[in-house]
Amino acid sequence: MEAIRPVARTLLRDRAYEAIRDAIVAGEIEPGAVVRDAELAERLGLSRAPVREAFSRLVDEGLLESKPQSYTRVTPVVAAEVQDAAAVVGAMHELVTRVAVPRLMAADVEIMRAANARFAAAVEAGEVGLALRADDELHDVLVRVSGNRAAAATVARYTPLIRRLERQRFGEGGTCRSAGLHERLIEACAAGEVDAAVHVTAEIWRTLADLADFD
Repeated sequence: MEAIRPVARTLLRDRAYEAIRDAIVAGEIEPGAVVRDAELAERLGLSRAPVREAFSRLVDEGLLESKPQSYTRVTPVVAAEVQDAAAVVGAMHELVTRVAVPRLMAADVEIMRAANARFAAAVEAGEVGLALRADDELHDVLVRVSGNRAAAATVARYTPLIRRLERQRFGEGGTCRSAGLHERLIEACAAGEVDAAVHVTAEIWRTLADLADFD
């Protein structure tokens, strides 16, 4: 009989972090809502320790705010913070696009095409979560191929702040014009046109920054 190995503590921490982050981004835990480690630990089937570690990380990333011995709650959606995040994430995507385009294989481009097809279909059906997941899959091809781990970490850290606003906007009846921009990006990538791909990437992220112009 094979030995059963215990689940690493870091995996439990990451599981708690991802579940709570995704619930905040999806609006299942609304801005201003107080979160309690004991309650979430029970819902996730975990002990309180990994949930507390997840809280600390989410505070650092701006999705939670905490007052010691008082409360931990979901932060409001603040336009200036979303715009700042979009500027940083956009700059990272421009960087990885410039590096990745010359390295792309035909299979990478096909992954991007398939992701954009799913994205367009999800937008048409009003499936915001599926659309954003497909959008991430498309752009993640360039992040992966670039091999820039610092850029990847920065994108992963700040994208949830942007996604939270996107979900909110589309839930209010907003529209998405990114499928066409994606197609232009993919064609530039397929042709190996670095400057054109970077230009479209910048346009995509300017569009997202404009989404935050609601103050």
